[in-house]
Amino acid sequence: MIKKILETERLYLREFITSDGFHFYHLNNDPEVIKYTGNSAFSNINEATDFVKKYNDYTVNGFGRWAVCIKETNEFLGWCGLKYDFGIKEVDLGFRFYKKNWGKGYATESAKACVVYGFKCLKIKEIKGRAYLENKASIKVLEKCNFKFVKQFIYDNQPAVLYTIKNDKN
Repeated sequence: MIKKILETERLYLREFITSDGFHFYHLNNDPEVIKYTGNSAFSNINEATDFVKKYNDYTVNGFGRWAVCIKETNEFLGWCGLKYDFGIKEVDLGFRFYKKNWGKGYATESAKACVVYGFKCLKIKEIKGRAYLENKASIKVLEKCNFKFVKQFIYDNQPAVLYTIKNDKN
């Protein structure tokens, strides 16, 4: 059963399904896609599928990262969404797309929708965004979503930046 969370002009975001393991495997197997993530490739599709099966943010937090798909074709483009970190008690925005989908505005379109959803539906007060300093494309997405620069810092032994956006309506 596919559970759609939100829609934009061109896209819909839905909860992950088991068959998304295929996409997680291929996304993380592209060195350019994971260059700025701190993640490594999955060993095989089964490992990626197990990751998706065990992904429990929806039940634990009521939200999480979501598959981003084209409305017209249902094509899986990548993922975008919110993640609650219990250790630091923060919600962050994250996204990852197949390289062929870069530069088409999908990250910005889905990220903006996730921020609105987080503020309006989930009543989140603040959302953080982190990116390695070298990851100019992700920084640009955060800025287009009206995130404000907070500081430069070291993240996973790399120079990084922290951005934030606050919910003015709460």
